[in-house]
Amino acid sequence: MKFPPLLISAGEASGDLHAGRLAAALRARGATGLFGLGGEHMRAAGVDLIAESREVSVLGITEILHRLPDLRRVFRRLLDAVDARKPPLAILVDFPGFHLRLARHLRRRRVRNVYFIAPQFWAWRPWRVRVVRRRFERALCIFPFETDFYRENGVNAEFIGHPLVGRVKPSCSRSEFVSRLQLDPGRPLVALLPGSRPGEIAHNLPPLLAACRQLAAARGAQFVLAAAPGVPDEAFAPAPDPALRLYVTRGAAYDALSAADVAVVSSGTATVEAALCGAPMVVVYRVSPLTAAIARPLIRAPYFAMVNLIAGRPVVPELIQDDFTGPGLAREVGRLLDSSAARETMKQDLAGVENRLHGPHGDAISRAAEVICEMLSGEATPQQDSPSKMGVS
Repeated sequence: MKFPPLLISAGEASGDLHAGRLAAALRARGATGLFGLGGEHMRAAGVDLIAESREVSVLGITEILHRLPDLRRVFRRLLDAVDARKPPLAILVDFPGFHLRLARHLRRRRVRNVYFIAPQFWAWRPWRVRVVRRRFERALCIFPFETDFYRENGVNAEFIGHPLVGRVKPSCSRSEFVSRLQLDPGRPLVALLPGSRPGEIAHNLPPLLAACRQLAAARGAQFVLAAAPGVPDEAFAPAPDPALRLYVTRGAAYDALSAADVAVVSSGTATVEAALCGAPMVVVYRVSPLTAAIARPLIRAPYFAMVNLIAGRPVVPELIQDDFTGPGLAREVGRLLDSSAARETMKQDLAGVENRLHGPHGDAISRAAEVICEMLSGEATPQQDSPSKMGVS
C-alpha cells in the first residue's frame, strides 16, 4: 500500500523503545514519511524527530509545573509539523498528560488517532477513559486485563501482547558478565535499576544507596547499577562510594538482571523486563511528598508493581514512598539473598507473569503495524469528538 505521512509520538524512554520498533515495522511495509516526538530508538528507525522526548520527560504532578514552557514549545512544534505535512493518522504512545491534549488538537485537524500502549487509567484517574473514547479510534493494550476496562467504557480496545516478550535476553552468561566487570564471583550480586528519568533517580537513589551500604557491610554484597539510555552521568553522581563495590554500566541492563541474585527495580517498564529475565526483585518508587499527597486519592489499583497486577497477587515485594527506606530495602533484599527457596519460588511466579504477556496474534509489534495498515486502508470508522466537549482535557 502507499503510505501517507504519519505522526508518531513517544514522550518517555520506554515508549521510544516500542515506538522505534513499530516505526521499523511500518517502514518495512513501505512507510517513509514518519515524523514526530521521540528518542534514539525512533531516530534509528528513520523517524524525523520534530522534538526529542528528553525535552518533555518529567516525573510527578508538581514537577510538571516547572517544565510547562518546554512542554508548550514541543506541543506547538508538533502541531506546526502536522499543519505542514497533513498526516491522516497519528500514533500516540502512552504519556497521557501530553497526548490526550495533543489528540484533541489533532481531531480538530481531522487527524485520526490510535493509542499504541493505552494509558493505565484503570490504575488511577479512571474517569479519563472517556476522553480516550472520544478522541481515539483504536486503543492497543499491552496487558491482558486492560481490554475489559477499556471496552466496558466504550473504547475500541485490543490486547496485542507485550512488545518486550521474546526480546528480553542477556547477551552473555553470568560468568562472562562477572568477569567483564571484574566482579567477585563468590559474593552476592545485586542489580540496581533506579529509573529512566533524572527526577526519578534523584528520589530513588538516596535510600537505595543507604540499603547498599547495609548489604555490603552485613553480607559482602556487590552492586551493578544499570543506567537507562539517555540518562546523563550527573544523575548518578552520588553513586560512587569507596565503601561500596558498586559499578555503573550502560547498555547492559538485561545482562545485569540475568546475572544478579536479586534486583532492585524502580516501578515501571523495568519491572516487566526484570520479570522476563527471571530476576527475583524488590520494586521501589518515590516521588516528592506533595506529588504523593495529590496522587494518593487518585490511585485505584490494588498493587503498585506491574508484575503484581499481571499476576493478580503480590509475587514481588513493593516499597513505595514512605515504605521505601534504606533499612526496609536492605531487609527485603537480605531476605531474598538468604533464601534460595524464596528466590526460586519468585522465579516460578515470574514465569507465570511472562506467560500472561503473550498476545493472541503473535508478535505485538507486528499486530500493531497490521492495525495501523487496516486503519489507513479504511477498515475502521473514526469517532468524532462532541463539539460541546472539545475543551475537556
